[in-house]
Amino acid sequence: MKRKLMAAAGLAALAAILVASVLWSRQPEYRVLFTNLSDKDGGAVIAALSQMNVPYRFAPGGSAIMVPDDRVHDARLTLASQGLPRGGTVGFELLENQKFGVTQFQERLNFQRGLEGELSRSIQSLAAVQNARVHLALPVQNGFLREQQKPSASVLLALYPGRTLDRAQIAGIVHLVASSVPELTPKRVSIVDQSGTLLSSSDESAGPGLDATQLNYVRRIESVLAQRVLDIVEPIVGVGNVRAQVTADVDFTQSESTAEQFRPNQDGATASIRSQQVIESATREAQAAGVPGALSNQPPQAATAPVNGPPQQTQAAATQTGAATGGGRREALTNYELDRTVRVTREASGSIRRLSAAIVVNHRRSIDVEGRPQLVALSAEEVDSINALVREAIGFNRDRGDSINVVNAAFTETPAPELEEPALWQQPETLALARDLGKQVLLVVLALIVILMLIRPALRSVARPAPPALSARVDDPLQIPEPAAAGALPAPTPSAPAPARTEMQEQILRLARADPASVANVVRSWTGGEARGE
Repeated sequence: MKRKLMAAAGLAALAAILVASVLWSRQPEYRVLFTNLSDKDGGAVIAALSQMNVPYRFAPGGSAIMVPDDRVHDARLTLASQGLPRGGTVGFELLENQKFGVTQFQERLNFQRGLEGELSRSIQSLAAVQNARVHLALPVQNGFLREQQKPSASVLLALYPGRTLDRAQIAGIVHLVASSVPELTPKRVSIVDQSGTLLSSSDESAGPGLDATQLNYVRRIESVLAQRVLDIVEPIVGVGNVRAQVTADVDFTQSESTAEQFRPNQDGATASIRSQQVIESATREAQAAGVPGALSNQPPQAATAPVNGPPQQTQAAATQTGAATGGGRREALTNYELDRTVRVTREASGSIRRLSAAIVVNHRRSIDVEGRPQLVALSAEEVDSINALVREAIGFNRDRGDSINVVNAAFTETPAPELEEPALWQQPETLALARDLGKQVLLVVLALIVILMLIRPALRSVARPAPPALSARVDDPLQIPEPAAAGALPAPTPSAPAPARTEMQEQILRLARADPASVANVVRSWTGGEARGE
């Protein structure tokens, strides 16, 4: 019974190993579905996966949810249709579940929360932004107030480790927020990162020095000019035998001037008359009047004032005299236009004030008389030709103060480090293959252990022949003849060869050799009372 139980247990263990091997080979590979989820979003995602009957696992540390490789995309699309993960922010879907009878304040607050959530989601779509929060200050507009408060906004950004935002990206976020809120100007939008650094700042508050955009412009100019030098010199001296560095002094000052000039007209034909005024007046001769006679035909005498001096003619008498003699007056006033020139000059920002170029050329490689490689310096003519080419390539201007220095020197050759390939047992492919083979070998070893320790002993005990019956063989002292009937002779022993000794017989032989007295007593007890009397 013990052997049968061992055989049954061995067969059951072998079957379990085979089933485990099949399941292990068919086990799918898990991939990351979502990472860095909040507790609320993680619980919602797990609940949705359980309803979809999708198996899931947690990555070490619980930072990610993993699902089978063949169901990653289906699970993401299905969860996205359900609005998962929500990312801890709510958008305009908050307005879909409004209750009946909400107040105007609650309605305005829900709209503000929805707008903040939508802006946060839009900003989080940037590659460098891990999380974003938007706070809007929207004052209540009242038509009875003459001066209305303007809205403002503040944005808190949490960037991925090692990521930064340049000036253009910050300006883009500012204009994104300002364009989403009515009457919100970019100057009233503040952006702060997770360390509390103010990222958005006006030009007035900017410190001295060049900003990121200006520095990039200078670097781009220098790299373009250096590449021009390499492109024109490398075909002469060979690739890798020239090094060039260009320094550009760029003027970013902005100036604007306005000039107004007035010039007279050239001639009367081309002159332009602005205004013209002509005044003409005429008088007629005085006619005779009064009583006819000699006195009336004579002009009146001038009035005199003998008290203060010699007699002088008064103004009335002079007028009467002029009127009597007759005459006229003509006045003409002409205003001509002047040539007027207004010139507004805006100087371009980013002009180059000075260029400095440093070029190092390696010696030429040649073969000496003995056939050994050697380095030979360039001649003065070759250096001058390279200098002339560099001047033309970068746009050398002596009046601007540009400088170029071309030096011919031998480069120090540093042997490139040899990249040692990882050992065979360190390669990822080998490790993956060893891991797969290790699984199979482990299962085979377990199966062999079960077969050798449980199944094989049970099968040997079942296949072992039964011990032969006791016969009356004289040549075998262990075979005890059966007691014969009274007066009968024992049956003759057949001449057939004796069967092979079994394991039990071998044990009996060893026991007989070790303790013959005890064996003799056992034989006497089998043969009856006569044997015990002898």
